[in-house]
This record gives sequence, C-alpha cells and structure tokens, in this order.
Amino acid sequence: MEFPDELKYTEDHEWVLVADEIATIGITDFAQDQLGDVVFVELPEVGDQLETGKPLGVVESVKAVSDVYAPLSGEVVEINSALPDEPEMLNTSPYEDGWMIKIKLADPAELDGLMDAAGYQDFLEQD
Repeated sequence: MEFPDELKYTEDHEWVLVADEIATIGITDFAQDQLGDVVFVELPEVGDQLETGKPLGVVESVKAVSDVYAPLSGEVVEINSALPDEPEMLNTSPYEDGWMIKIKLADPAELDGLMDAAGYQDFLEQD
C-alpha cells in the first residue's frame, strides 16, 4: 500500500494535502482496499461548511456503506465532479484522480492533530 509523505492522515482513514489554506481531501489506499469495489459516492455541495469529525459524504462499496469524515473544518470550495459518475476512481487512484473535495481551512492549527505518513502506518499496525 502507498502512503505519500506529503499528505496528512486521520484515524478515520482520510488523507489531506494542504496548499495555501486549501485542503484537498480523500480516502486512503488502506480505506479503499478495506471497502472493496466502490460503486457510489455522495459528496457535499460547494459552499457547505464542514466541521472536524462530522460526516462530509458517503462511500458505498460492494461490501459496505461508510461515512467519510471531515478531517478539518472549513468551507467546501470544490468537489471532484467526476466521482459520482466514476466512483471506481477511489479504488484505482485514491491519491490523484480520486480526491473527493477541496475546502478553505477555517483553522490551520487543526492540521497539528493529523498524522504524518509514518504515524499513520504505525496506527495501522496497531489495529
């Protein structure tokens, strides 16, 4: 499995890439592997306000329906409009094509609560 070093990670298996107070968010390679083949994705609307730890969307696979949680608070500024028509991108390219949303950070200090790649791998090994 792949865990890019430039990303931050949550215990709920979301990843975050931050550039200029805009955070791109998706699910990790581990999460997509556990879910199996993704068949449906529900995303928030542009303009929605997200709160850390609250659901931001839903991913449905052949195995399960899972909430995706906001790793950070902020306003949704962009959604991956290709995902609803091509949910399998979460399986084939979780870190590139399969990103879910972009938000404008409400509080950049929240990043301090996320794990780096090594910390996330350690977390997975404890499970």
